[in-house]
Amino acid sequence: MYQNKYFLAPMVRIGTLPARLLALRYGADLVYTEEIIDFKMLRTTRVKNELLNTVDFVMSDGTVVFRTCQEETTHVVFQVGTADADRALQVAKMVEKDIAAFDVNMGCPKDYSVKGGMGAALLTEPEKVKKILTTLVKGLSIPVTCKIRILPTIAETVQLCKLIESTGVTALAVHGREKHERSRQPVHTEYIQAVAAAVAIPVIANGGSLDIKTFSDMEQFRLQAGCASIMVARAAQWNLSVFRREGPLSHLDVVKAYIKTAIECDNSFGNTKYCVLRLMHEQYTSEAAAEFTAAKDIREMCEVVGLVSFYKNTLLTRQAKQQALEKCGSQVGTGMARSPYGLCLEFLILFSRKDYPDTITPKSVLFEWTRDQKLQPPSYEMVSRTREEDCSFKSIVIVDNTKYASTEWEKSKRHAEQAAAAVCLAALGINDGRQRHKEM
Repeated sequence: MYQNKYFLAPMVRIGTLPARLLALRYGADLVYTEEIIDFKMLRTTRVKNELLNTVDFVMSDGTVVFRTCQEETTHVVFQVGTADADRALQVAKMVEKDIAAFDVNMGCPKDYSVKGGMGAALLTEPEKVKKILTTLVKGLSIPVTCKIRILPTIAETVQLCKLIESTGVTALAVHGREKHERSRQPVHTEYIQAVAAAVAIPVIANGGSLDIKTFSDMEQFRLQAGCASIMVARAAQWNLSVFRREGPLSHLDVVKAYIKTAIECDNSFGNTKYCVLRLMHEQYTSEAAAEFTAAKDIREMCEVVGLVSFYKNTLLTRQAKQQALEKCGSQVGTGMARSPYGLCLEFLILFSRKDYPDTITPKSVLFEWTRDQKLQPPSYEMVSRTREEDCSFKSIVIVDNTKYASTEWEKSKRHAEQAAAAVCLAALGINDGRQRHKEM
């Protein structure tokens, strides 16, 4: 499992389901989730999403914290952010049947992680490291691993890694930089080499992305580091097809495949846009990159790469499947499907007033359509959520006994209602009045 393998490294916001699936399809052997904090995961409920054929771990407000599917079950590694052995084991038991291995983040240098005693803070807490990993190894039936950064000296780094090996973990990933060093700085391969020579378990080299653009570059870094396997972060963030043995694809081809996969996974628009812009890293001055940056919803992103018809067909197919599942009482999905308002069809749309003429909005178009069809006027219900000092809103519109909502939260109630109306119109195949409508 960890010999001569090539992995997608854990990356915050990047390592969601679409990127993991695409990396696997391009040739990655294992794919890591983004770091998910134990406290957050423990507030979720496991839901089998029959509409998407996924397993979702969902918070009470409908937020999907972790989404996975059968295609990746034997290849996905769940990475947890934790500072407590018991909490770590609780999270691991929640996901044990849905993943291939469980990994503890012991290298993240970000403040939110370190200040919570997680990530790189554990590098100087050997007894806590030992307790967390020993508890997981004893309590799980799947492999347990961890990912660290190096300490100031080779001797200190090797000492920590030998302690980690003594806990019974299956493998160890080593990022060849200290916690204060950033990706633009050189990676210390001599540290990784020393660890690989000092322990008997497989060592996974990490940190070589500055020099990696192809699969052969990955192989060269692995050999240079003297390790069993390698994981890449930024090299994959910039082009997920880096795992292809026959060579990477063009950035735009990868972006098109990513958007298509994101639609199939019902990935949020915000996360999809974030990942697409990272994939356009080397093409940031291109016309396509500018159009992706300006996109206000997933449909506008589809227009850039010729996926509008695919997007429409996916929504119609999903709507038909939802209606069939509702009739037999199945669990249709996550998010609003678990809200007090019952089952609801959700698409990825954000409302922007500047996209519409002064006298036209999705709500006005939908009202006119229902009147022409001699249906009851649309009715709207509002859901709000508060995170720290930020309040956001989601609206559910009911038309002809079917509920529609955007998967995105809006900053105002008015925009939330407009987004819900736009979702309904998109599902019905009706132009919502936007001034920018070009079919590709």
